[in-house]
Amino acid sequence: MTTATTATTRVTEAVAPESSPAAAGDADRLDVLTIGRCGIDIYPLQVGVGLEDVESFGKFLGGSPTNVAVAAARYGHRSAVVTGVGNDPFGRFVHTEMRRLGVDDRHVVTKAAYNTPVTFCEIFPPDDFPLYFYREPSAPDLEVLPQQVDWAAVENAKIFWFTVTGLSRERSLQVHTTALSRRDKRPYTIVDLDYRENLWAYPQQASERVWNVLESVDVAIGNREECAVAVGETEPERAADALLERGVELAIVKQGPRGTLAKTRDESVWVPATKVNVTNGLGAGDAFGGSICHGLLEGWGLEKMIKAASLSGALVASRLECSTAMPTRAELETMLETGDVL
Repeated sequence: MTTATTATTRVTEAVAPESSPAAAGDADRLDVLTIGRCGIDIYPLQVGVGLEDVESFGKFLGGSPTNVAVAAARYGHRSAVVTGVGNDPFGRFVHTEMRRLGVDDRHVVTKAAYNTPVTFCEIFPPDDFPLYFYREPSAPDLEVLPQQVDWAAVENAKIFWFTVTGLSRERSLQVHTTALSRRDKRPYTIVDLDYRENLWAYPQQASERVWNVLESVDVAIGNREECAVAVGETEPERAADALLERGVELAIVKQGPRGTLAKTRDESVWVPATKVNVTNGLGAGDAFGGSICHGLLEGWGLEKMIKAASLSGALVASRLECSTAMPTRAELETMLETGDVL
């Protein structure tokens, strides 16, 4: 079971003013716009070794919403992330790496009073990947101001994707609720129920805030534990029904090795898990989400979309990194043809 620990880091002095994104016109309408966590993933290059004994590390673009945007870009969709970085070398790396991976970085704002977040992990396959977050006293993605958001881009994006972490702090909560109000539940407004206990003041706060936003989204994605936080149910059918009762149009309940349940008011699909030799399971959920976005944009049926998401997640789980491990359109098409991971 993955555990997470929050660590603190010293905040550097602000050396540059805060930035705001350039506004996008109608011609720049995005296929996928995500909002939320962004930073640097520091992964050990030795597997099965505690951080205290690791000798070398790799540096990767990270943060769940950022990974989803990368996944969408790999499929050829126009994607961007509303987020923040510090005025530091890691913040500059975020901009450079986003552009290299095909993600529009114009909605990334500089929050000079905060450091770009760093996340370390340990890799103990097949199912133990502890995370250590360095996001204190706050992270730039939680400090983006309403006036720093391009609201036209939020309103017009074909898919608007957010995770529940963005509801954990008051300023970020305000931005997220404003975004949902402006979206007015137009398809597709998607919530990833990605719950990180250590990023919240207390569990009940998360439950209350997630419950309140469910009526403003039409797609909800989460595992059984995350569904328990959102709607108080862990049994997949009951969890999906509870999400639908809150107004969601498509509920997706991930069950790890037991597969995935996807349910609407008219259709229910269960897809078995894709077998794979796991190297690092941390990016699998983001790859899954990126494929859901792709399937929705392509107009796929429910079963094909969930199969594609399962295959994508399995492929990334077989690789060490996350953002740079996302499958291409050609890789996904090959996996769908063969029914197996590359």
